This record gives sequence, C-alpha cells and structure tokens, in this order.
Amino acid sequence: MRDPYETLGVEPHVSLAEIKAAYRRLARKLHPDALSGAAAPDRRRAETHFQEVTAAYNLLKDTDARRRYDALRHAAARPNFEKAAAHGAGARANGAKARAGTGSKAEDATFKPASSAARGAEKPRSDPSGLNREPLKARPLTEEEQEGVFSEFYEGLRDAGRRVFRGRGRDVAYALEIPFVDAAKGGMRRVSLGPRTLDIRIPAGLETGRQIRLRGQGEAGSGGAPAGDAFLEVHVLPHPSFRREGNDIHLTLPVTLAEAVIGGKVDVPTLSGAVSLTVPAGSNSGTQLRLRGKGIAPEDRKDAPGDQYVTLSITLPEKPDRALRDFAAGWAQGLASSVRQHLFKG
Repeated sequence: MRDPYETLGVEPHVSLAEIKAAYRRLARKLHPDALSGAAAPDRRRAETHFQEVTAAYNLLKDTDARRRYDALRHAAARPNFEKAAAHGAGARANGAKARAGTGSKAEDATFKPASSAARGAEKPRSDPSGLNREPLKARPLTEEEQEGVFSEFYEGLRDAGRRVFRGRGRDVAYALEIPFVDAAKGGMRRVSLGPRTLDIRIPAGLETGRQIRLRGQGEAGSGGAPAGDAFLEVHVLPHPSFRREGNDIHLTLPVTLAEAVIGGKVDVPTLSGAVSLTVPAGSNSGTQLRLRGKGIAPEDRKDAPGDQYVTLSITLPEKPDRALRDFAAGWAQGLASSVRQHLFKG
C-alpha cells in the first residue's frame, strides 16, 4: 500500500484540518452509496480504495501514530532501518492494547446475521423471541455525534521496510432506539445496520446512554488487519404505562369507585405479563401497593430484582351515570365530611 500521505493526496507537512478535508473529499467520492449505479468491477475497486483511504486517515489523525510513522519514514533512508521499524511497530501495537480499555463502557453483545428465511417469514401472533417483529433500525451517528462515543484503535505498522502498513478497520457508531420493555427484559432482537440485518442479544436492564458493542461489525481493516467494531448508542423509548426508577417499575392503575370502596382483585400489567392484585376495601386515589420482584433484574448485578409499585387512581365512568349522581346527591355523610380542612392549617 502507498504511503498514507500519498493515499490521501496531501503533503507530509499539512495540518490535521487539511488531512480531514482530504479524507472527507475522497470518502464522498468513493463511498459505496455514491457508486450504487456503477459497474461491479468499478465498485470493487472503489471499495478497496475507500478502505485504503480510511486506514490512512485513521493513522494520520492520531497525533502519536502520525509522529511515529513520520519517524519511520525519515528513518527509511538510514542504516538499520528495519530494526528501528520493528521497534516502532511493536511500540504501536503495545499502545493500542493500552488504549483498548479506555473510553465509554460498552456492553459486548452476542449476535449473528439474520437468515433470509427468518426475514421473509410471516410474523406470528406471539413472538417472545423478538426476532420476527419489525427490525429495530439503527441510525448512523454523524461525525460530530461520534466525538467521545468510543476510542479508536490501530493495529500498528507492519513490514515498514516495504512501506506497507496494516490498519485495523475504523469503528462506527449508531443511534438505536429500543422499546421500554425490550430494554428492561432483554433478549434477542433483530436490528438493521444499514444494508445489514443482525440478530442481537440485548442485555436486561439496559438504560439510555449505555452502549452495545458488536465486535467486527465496523469498517473493514487494511492489509489483512481485523475489521473495526460497531457501537450502538442506546436510547430507551418511554412506555405509555410503565415508568422506571432505578430497578423499580411504577404504574398508575385506574380503579372504579366500586372497586375502591368494596375492594377486590384486579388484573395488573407487569413486565412478565398480567398478575392479580388485591385492592383493599376503602382505598383512596394515591394508595400505593407493591408487587415484590416484578421490577427489573439487570444482568450486571447480583442483587434481587426490583419491585413494581402500583398507585391507585379512582376513575369515574366517562359517560354520566344518573344512578351514581342521585346516590351522591343523597349521601348525607359524604356531603357533610370535609376532606380539605388540613390544607388550611398552618
């Protein structure tokens, strides 16, 4: 492969801004989306060139990597160059390993390509696996949005005496919106990453702001180096009924006036399905009942799962009920009682 400066068409003394501008110009020209109508051989050549341009940019935008590479370029004309090159390549590889643990914490996810048969299968009425529902669509992050999302790694220089370098593929980042229940319970979901569709295991208890890492699903590497990773920046969608506080789930449950006065059993939705809950006789709006263990059980914690808290809300019929109105009008004790007196004290 050519010298990275030659690959980007810039001089060795140019600034980082000029290197970035050259990369963007070439990326727009060579990106697969810009060549969708070209002949297959032309697309393959452009893809190879695009990978070389990306690898060159990944090297030169890293200040330390660029400084080491420049030192190797200058050393090429001096004796004992191969020994110096080998030392530089080893140092670069060690630096990459040292940086591998930095950056935002990401959940490593297991995944596999979705089979064409599964993609075309008729959706069943009940799909606990989550694989036959409409795939979640991940949106690629812009370059500005990617700042601080992940650290990029570089495998180092190989065979520097022949001016060939080997670069790990660039990491890519996506924004992924996940339904509330899927994020809380976890499980397998089908996700579209542009033209690719993967079956991904979502860890239970996922929260907005966390990341899911898909190893080897980034851009292709150069010179035989491995591909980069794909990072999914998670945003959990709100639920119309459930609300999360820590590992607890909160739900406001409408009850009829008769259920509040007389009491009885009512069905309550939970993350794992409907359960029966006893409403005590004489309950008021705001009464809070607890369902133990019906909250969230994150995979990264060993303690017990959270609880679900149910807050009762007395709800009158939407249509006027004349019998209820006549009863209330003749209910002397109800008309005589004061439920707001405490508001005027102090």
